Amino acid sequence: KTYDMKIADTSNMLLFIPGCKTPEQLKADQASCNVIHSQIAGFSNNYWELRRCRPKLKKLRKLLMEDPYEGPDSRKDQTLTFSKYTTEDLLSLIQASEEEILHQLQVIDACEIEGFWRILEFDYEMKLLNHVTQLIDSESWSLSKVPLRTCLEELGSLEPREMIEHTLLSYGRKYIDDGEVYFEMHEDKICRAIAQMLLQNAVKFNLSEFHEVWQQSVPEGMTTRLDQLKGLALVDKSSRPETIFLLKVEDLPEDNQERFNSLFSIREKWTEEDITPYIQDLCAEKQTVGALLTKYARSSVQNGVKVYNSRRPIS
Repeated sequence: KTYDMKIADTSNMLLFIPGCKTPEQLKADQASCNVIHSQIAGFSNNYWELRRCRPKLKKLRKLLMEDPYEGPDSRKDQTLTFSKYTTEDLLSLIQASEEEILHQLQVIDACEIEGFWRILEFDYEMKLLNHVTQLIDSESWSLSKVPLRTCLEELGSLEPREMIEHTLLSYGRKYIDDGEVYFEMHEDKICRAIAQMLLQNAVKFNLSEFHEVWQQSVPEGMTTRLDQLKGLALVDKSSRPETIFLLKVEDLPEDNQERFNSLFSIREKWTEEDITPYIQDLCAEKQTVGALLTKYARSSVQNGVKVYNSRRPIS
């Protein structure tokens, strides 16, 4: 866990006395007790208080994105010596505990290559995912039972085996059945990645057209739904026709006030449903989205719907 250290004042002044004895340490025999003069060596009227806080993990992705992994054939990887980071390096650079850092590396689908943590460059990640989904399609496998061994045998000539396995781990859940390793593919995560691929090259996309193209682009048997895009894309219902555009929560500031400023500069008024995916990660322990909105936003009712806008003018 990670904590903030804050100085707290106390009205009880603490005095430091060398060789001081507490009542318990003094003999019960009152007769042998003498009053002596003691020298005060120092005093304190404050103390340190620990307060649990969110680990500052934004920097982790930023560091790894300095040099994303583009595959074994990448000239960049062979020639330039960009910053690469080991677990030790990350522990000294990121304000978070080892457990929190390792968990976040898993969340952002980082992988260890030659002892360094790397994030796959998005186009390369999509290329790997495409190889896997095409193989699932051509072999007519169930999405809940994709065999690791066959994937490695079939795709090993196209890409490094550890990259194929990393893709299966990123987009599926590993399990063992009858001594064989299988993966159950995560439909929502695959649909989300394909949506990102479609949206990243467009400023705004007509929503109904996007829906159509998106459904056609995902592997057969998968169903696309807008709730798969929480924290990745935002629908603009006020435009005619309705549009959708990329807005990734990881691109927003980590500081609470800056995050709200950024969101209110993108859109003046938000419904709770729309804003929640973009502020959920700001909630401290036992804090709710409602409490955050009360502190940083002002609510009003517009056409029967509760909306939130900024408490301060947005420049």
